[in-house]
Amino acid sequence: MLTHCPSCKKPLQLTPDQTARLEQALAQLAPGKVLTIKCPMCRGAISLDKNAANNAVAPPSQSRQVQPPPPPKLDWLEQGLFQDADKVEDVPTALVLHQENDQRKSIEEALESVGYQVILADSVADALDGMQFVNFACIVFQADLEGPLEQSTFHTHMRKLTMDRRRYVFYILIGDEFHTLYNLEALAHSANLTVNKSDLRHLDVILRKGIPAYEELFGPILEELGVYGKH
Repeated sequence: MLTHCPSCKKPLQLTPDQTARLEQALAQLAPGKVLTIKCPMCRGAISLDKNAANNAVAPPSQSRQVQPPPPPKLDWLEQGLFQDADKVEDVPTALVLHQENDQRKSIEEALESVGYQVILADSVADALDGMQFVNFACIVFQADLEGPLEQSTFHTHMRKLTMDRRRYVFYILIGDEFHTLYNLEALAHSANLTVNKSDLRHLDVILRKGIPAYEELFGPILEELGVYGKH
């Protein structure tokens, strides 16, 4: 007869009366039926059948072999889709909206050199779509991508962003008409930094100067807003 719980392995210490009743119950079991009792120690279920009265039978739910989940699919690894998926937390993300050329490559490399994870947008529609799902820490825009800047759909969108989002974005305008690191010009265009295209080869140095200046100016207020859950 059963002497130990198959789950906790502790002795059951059945009284003679309990043992007799258990044997009687097993003798009255119909073929194929299972008698289930609870362990008084761990309260785990113990199943016994009529043909194996001397052995504990594991409950049906425990007797099935557990199948591990399949390994993750790595299609994105070959196709380079990670840039459109979830990003690693605490790594600042930058969006670059610029025509595909050597200048865009220089912008991407400069942003990566100062710690940004870069997403490249091929169109205004792609950029606006991406902004719905990602809170970019930095956005770089080619000012003449849609013609005159004052007629640009994307620039208009940036100017009209609510301040609970806009204040956390380091917005950079790239163009032939701009003066690099001219803060008054950036302010006049609702940006945080303007860069002349001729200076893009020095963009990494420009970022290392412009970003700390931005953080020094806005850091204290952003930190206070974060304390009050405004981020």
